[in-house]
Amino acid sequence: MDMSRRRWGSGFSSRNLEQMRLFYRQWPIAQTLSEKLTAKAVSPPVADTQIVQSPIAQLPSPRFPLTWTHYVWLLAVKNELARNFYETEALRCGWSIRQLDRQIDSLDYERTALSKNKAAMLAKGRKTSPGDAVTPEEEIKDPFVLEFLEIKDEYSETQLEEALIRHLESFLLELGDDFAFLGRQKRLRIDDQWFRVDLLFFHRRLKCLIVIDLKKGKFTHADAGQMHLYLNYAAEHWVRPGENPPMGLILCTQKDAAIVHYALENLPNKVLAAEYKMKLPDEAILASEIDRTRRALEIRSVVTRGGTKQ
Repeated sequence: MDMSRRRWGSGFSSRNLEQMRLFYRQWPIAQTLSEKLTAKAVSPPVADTQIVQSPIAQLPSPRFPLTWTHYVWLLAVKNELARNFYETEALRCGWSIRQLDRQIDSLDYERTALSKNKAAMLAKGRKTSPGDAVTPEEEIKDPFVLEFLEIKDEYSETQLEEALIRHLESFLLELGDDFAFLGRQKRLRIDDQWFRVDLLFFHRRLKCLIVIDLKKGKFTHADAGQMHLYLNYAAEHWVRPGENPPMGLILCTQKDAAIVHYALENLPNKVLAAEYKMKLPDEAILASEIDRTRRALEIRSVVTRGGTKQ
């Protein structure tokens, strides 16, 4: 070991060498050189018309613009389509190591593919919070992937809740590291009426209670009103000194963006609606949809920049 270190220097441990081997297999240098030679041979002469290049093309090292640690993190992603997605988004959005790790850990690829508003999800990747600051929108995933439940298409909201409790460990992993489970079917009494909160969690970084309402079906404005009642009660009776106001999360199978906007915007309580999926569709379809949305965003960006210059 000492002889090899004197000869080659530090940084050549067995683990590092294995990572270098995997890196070469995923991003072969020989292929890169041939691609460059081919590109030079077939490149047409540049016309007088101005060509708008993407930010990735303007990077100083077009083939390996990320840091070595970025690539080590990417190597841990076994799904090739997902790995390519994270690599592209890390370049496009300028993710730090911490941000890349956060996006991988939160299954950003799967959620972007499942989202009905992929453009918003891709645009969200460009937003960064200073330091450790977090927002509810960043901490609450959308959509949730509940494949681990393995329940049939025909199920009730009660059966969904029971399945989530049976697979609580998997559900906590899906929610995120900062969620702590407090209880289910927590009762609250208002005058002579009794109500029950489906699930109650606490979020450590947001420092607030999270009231979760499970819904099999489409989100409606009535769901927002019911959650508003729960949160007002929780703020008065359940919140402890030093905690932030409680937040509501409505998990539904479908939501309409316009209904969500008008039902939840400007409420005194913070309420979010998120969809849940019982299984992922075909990966090739997901990847093609993401790629199509990304190209549309790039075209829109080029058109916007061109209009600004005029």
